[in-house]
Amino acid sequence: MRTLDQVDVTGKRVFVRVDFNVPLQDGRVTDATRITATLPTLRALLDRGAALVLASHLGRPKGKRNPDYSLAPVVAVLAKELGREVRLAPDCVGAETEALASALNPGDVLLLENLRFHAEEEKNDPAFAARLATLADVYVNDAFGAAHRAHASTEGIARLMPQRAAGLLLAREVAVLGRLLAAPEKPFVAILGGAKVSDKIAVIEHLLGRVQTLVIGGAMAYTFLRAQGKPIGRSRVEEDRIELARETLARARQAGVDLLLPSDHLAADKPEAGATTQIVSADAFPDDLLGVDIGPDTAKRYGDVVAAARTVLWNGPMGIFEIDAFAQGTMAIAEALARCTGTTVVGGGDSVAALARAGKSDAVTHVSTGGGASLEFLEGKTLPGVAALED
Repeated sequence: MRTLDQVDVTGKRVFVRVDFNVPLQDGRVTDATRITATLPTLRALLDRGAALVLASHLGRPKGKRNPDYSLAPVVAVLAKELGREVRLAPDCVGAETEALASALNPGDVLLLENLRFHAEEEKNDPAFAARLATLADVYVNDAFGAAHRAHASTEGIARLMPQRAAGLLLAREVAVLGRLLAAPEKPFVAILGGAKVSDKIAVIEHLLGRVQTLVIGGAMAYTFLRAQGKPIGRSRVEEDRIELARETLARARQAGVDLLLPSDHLAADKPEAGATTQIVSADAFPDDLLGVDIGPDTAKRYGDVVAAARTVLWNGPMGIFEIDAFAQGTMAIAEALARCTGTTVVGGGDSVAALARAGKSDAVTHVSTGGGASLEFLEGKTLPGVAALED
């Protein structure tokens, strides 16, 4: 991929695909993390005398204009962060938007309205991509979170622009995640959690030849435990993935990978706040309870493995961490990552949220901004938005 220092942007209009898909409440941005993540790229371009045409999606308006999904609330946040006026175009294409883009001077910033107000965006319609391409001279993609989608603004337009490059954020994501797959320092530990084996099985398969230890938590652990014949009570299980889990356990043994599963659990009578809970062992799980978190012995065992690693990847919580009473296992992993002196990478919305809740976001090497994109990258898939930037 070309990077920012390899393209000439002075005096030119730069179309920057950003990821401003931020949470809103009462017309205000409640979490500006995705906005601030791309500021280094925007500032670098502005410092070199570029005019910016920013484009993003927000939510799922299903190809129709919907004021609830307008990017208008982003304008005030972005203007404050950049210390300059940011103008919102009435649309992402059309005569008025083209006129606004044409009138831009170096240092000006124009934010296009939600790309997904047009169904052609997600269809990667060539004509729509061509209309976007008329708005600028240079294309920069800094939206790693959308790089796994072959949309008009991430793939189609890039093929039409003579000068294209990766923004600083996207380039860092690819570099950090790429090192995990290509040359991780050993021991390399991957911690995978969340609800479903089916969501993570491709990542597990791709990592088996690379990691020394694979740590499993969350509801997906119960499918593996069922595959081992362990009692799991009423815990969530993917019945159609039990055989796959059994095969994965066998492949891990063949690859010499230490695959760790919970040895104790926090079990509850219901997956809700206020539930009656107790710590149970993996060999004596009551029939009438369900697992909501890893137990304290497991949390310590996992934490010790993580703290001693030289490379750690974490994707997925250890339990229903949104409920305080069920969050201890996930918080223990966050604490262990903070103690680790090696390279620590966290991806996935829940893991990132848990890390922030533990106050440890600044204690890890890299927090990935791409949930689905980071998973597909770690599965070994080619991301269309990245491939489109390659020479």
